[in-house]
Amino acid sequence: MYKYIEKIFNFLYPVFRQWGLGSSLASYLSLVLNIILLCVLAYAIYVVFRLILVTIMAVIAQKTKTRFDDLLVTNETAKYIAHLIPLLFIYKSVPIILDKYVYWEGVFGKLVGIYIVMLVLWIIRTIFNALRDYLKLKPRYSDKPIDSFIQVIMIVLWTVGITVIISKLFDINQKELLTILGAVSAVIILIFRDTILGFVSSVQVSINDMVRIGDWITMDKFGADGDVIEINLATVKVRNFDNTTTTIPTYSLSSDSFQNWRGMLNSDGRRIKRHILIKTSSIRFLEETELSDLKKIHLISDYIDTRKLEIDEYNSNNKIDKSIAINGRNLTNLGLFRKYITEYLFNYPGLNQEMLMLCRQLQSTSHGVPLEVYAFSHDKRFENYEYTMSDIFDHIIASVSYFDLEIFETATENELKV
Repeated sequence: MYKYIEKIFNFLYPVFRQWGLGSSLASYLSLVLNIILLCVLAYAIYVVFRLILVTIMAVIAQKTKTRFDDLLVTNETAKYIAHLIPLLFIYKSVPIILDKYVYWEGVFGKLVGIYIVMLVLWIIRTIFNALRDYLKLKPRYSDKPIDSFIQVIMIVLWTVGITVIISKLFDINQKELLTILGAVSAVIILIFRDTILGFVSSVQVSINDMVRIGDWITMDKFGADGDVIEINLATVKVRNFDNTTTTIPTYSLSSDSFQNWRGMLNSDGRRIKRHILIKTSSIRFLEETELSDLKKIHLISDYIDTRKLEIDEYNSNNKIDKSIAINGRNLTNLGLFRKYITEYLFNYPGLNQEMLMLCRQLQSTSHGVPLEVYAFSHDKRFENYEYTMSDIFDHIIASVSYFDLEIFETATENELKV
C-alpha cells in the first residue's frame, strides 16, 4: 500500500519539472496540489467506507436475532470506524508529501497519530456502550453494576491512550514515561489529593448526571438544604433556603450520601406523608344509633349502607350472636374514619388523583395508633405544597371528634394533678 501512495503523490513533481518550472516552484506547487489531492482522496475514502460499513452493519442488524448489532448501529460504531480508515491513509501519506519539510512532517505526523489514538479509544467506547446496553437487557445482569465495570475499563484504556499520546507528542519512550510517572505519583497524590479527588468526582458527577446547577439537594452532613448554584473542580456551592451558602467538597458527592429532589420536581406531584396519633382507648365498635348519625356525613353515607348490608348478611348467614358486640363482623369508628379520610383525599382538588393515594394504619406505638396520609400534591412549590398539606390536616384533626375518637397528647402537669 505504501508504494502505491508514494506513486500517487510523487507523480506531480516530475511533470512540473518537464514543463520547465524551477525546482523550488515545482516543489511548492506539487506540495499544494498534493495536499488538496490528499484531502479529496481522504474524503472520498471516508464517504465510500462509511456507506459500505453503515450499510453492511444495518443489513446484518436486520437479519440477525441478537440485539447487540442493533445497539452497535445505535451507537454509530460503523461511522467512527469509517473515520479511522482515511486517517490511516493520511498518516501514511504525510511523510511522502512533506518529505522535504522535516519539521512540518513531524508536527502533522504527531497530530494525526494523536487523533488516531483518540478515535480508536472512541470506537472502543461505542462498542462498550453497546455491550453495556445489551447486558442490561439480560435479566441475569439487570441488577449488576454494569456501568461501573465499563467506567473502570474505560479509565484504564484512557490512561493507556494518554500515555501513548504524551509519548508521541514529546518523543518519549513509553517505558521511560511510565517509570517517571510511577516515581512522581506519590508526590503528586500527596500534594494534589483534593484536586485529584475533585477531578475524579467531577467526571463521575458529570457522567452519571448526579447533580446539575439548579438542582435542590439535601446533605445533612454539611447542613446543605437548597439549590446548587455552582459546581467546580474542588467544591459545590449550595444556596440554602435560609439564604446561607454551604460549600461541599466535590468528592463528597460520590463518597457520601445526599438527596437530590430533581426527580420529584420533574414528576407529576410532590409527596405528602404525615400521620396523626389516635388514642388507643378511644377506638371501639359502633352501635346502630351511631351509624344513623354518621350516615349524615355525605362522603361515607353510601359506604355505610353498603358495608352494613354486607355485615348484616354475613352475621345472619352465620347465625352470629350479636348480644355481644365483639361477635361477628362490625364497623369500628377508626375504620370508618379511615374510609372518610380516603374519600376526602379523593375529593380534594389540590391532589393528583392519578398517583398513589391512601390513608393507612401503621404499627401501634406507646403513644397510640398512627393514621398516615399518603398522597401527592399537584403543586410542588414549597409554599403551596405546605398550604395544601396543612389544609388537609386541619380538616382531618377537626373531623376526629365526629367519630368519637381522640388524638394522643402528652398530659400536662395540671391534668396529672387532677
